[in-house]
Amino acid sequence: MKICLDIQPACGPLAGIGRYTRMLAEHLPAWFGPGDTLRLAWFDWRRKGPPIVAAGVEYQPIRLLPGRMVMRLWKTVGFPPYDRLAGSADLYHFPNFYLPPLRTGRSLVTLHDLSFRRYPDFVETRNLHHLERTIPETLRRADGVLTISQFSASEIQRLLHVPAERIFVTPLGVSRHFRPLTQDEKKVARRRLSLPQAYLLHVGTIEPRKNISFLVDLLDALDDYPGHLVLAGGPGWKMGSIWTRIEQSRNRDRILWLRHVADADLPPLYACADALLTPSFYEGFGLPPLEAMACGTPVIASDRGSYPEVLSGGAAALLPLDDPSPWADALRSLLHDTNARETAIQRGLAHAARFRWEETARLTWTAYRNLVVS
Repeated sequence: MKICLDIQPACGPLAGIGRYTRMLAEHLPAWFGPGDTLRLAWFDWRRKGPPIVAAGVEYQPIRLLPGRMVMRLWKTVGFPPYDRLAGSADLYHFPNFYLPPLRTGRSLVTLHDLSFRRYPDFVETRNLHHLERTIPETLRRADGVLTISQFSASEIQRLLHVPAERIFVTPLGVSRHFRPLTQDEKKVARRRLSLPQAYLLHVGTIEPRKNISFLVDLLDALDDYPGHLVLAGGPGWKMGSIWTRIEQSRNRDRILWLRHVADADLPPLYACADALLTPSFYEGFGLPPLEAMACGTPVIASDRGSYPEVLSGGAAALLPLDDPSPWADALRSLLHDTNARETAIQRGLAHAARFRWEETARLTWTAYRNLVVS
């Protein structure tokens, strides 16, 4: 079985979809059988080399034309077909919502969530129009759809009318380098990363869907908390209202934005935090809470989207978004009640250990086989 994986999402800073793509490329070869191959294809007009280094894979840089030019041709004339650029394969997997023109082979596309349908006001206008225009055509042509939670699968069935038998659910994983740190390791990490002694953490792109203004309200309500609010994530879209709310806060000097954080620096960033806070309006999965749990950091999350599924069993405090007061009370309990904090940490460690990229890759490889042999 010959599989071609489009790794273009891993060419930029590794946000959620980029990391997902990289983890698939690294872990899929473990499930190869005799005669199975995985080819990684990406646009490499400037000859920078592969954005992912993985064992047991083939590399197919696309250098015929610049990527932007090819994407423009796809949108306007539907040419050239992807398989002409990336070579022949039994199945092509596109991990970022879009299926380009394809002449041969079967196709699989990953839809991570339907936030653009649920919360269109939170999406950049041009991107919203692109998704609304291309996703129906993508779903019409794709042989299968991968998604990352049962919640997202039900959304895809209900809102996009995709039959259940065409949808494959492959929950995400937590890398093994996310782990608790000793006190000495935390001291070293704080110095190296210039972290505050005490801070509450949010990890994710700075965009309205993440509901960061709610965190500013929460910080203003925590009169007895001396630490900072640390925002780790790249700039997103429609950020103006977020920065306006931060500037209005009497605690704006205690709000730090770290922008992009290197993957290697994420574990100590999680481990040194007093808690991870994630009040998102909507998530298709939500990886940062699990990564924080694996590092021994308690999590407080909204009760929206996929969180009740992914953070089930009391692994996190799941709270509504209509009032920051319950969030403040839950935080005070974690900060001042040693037993409550230790219980939250142990539950989180046990829960995060259930999610591994090896299993994500196994389920993905099973989906490949189902599509190729069907």
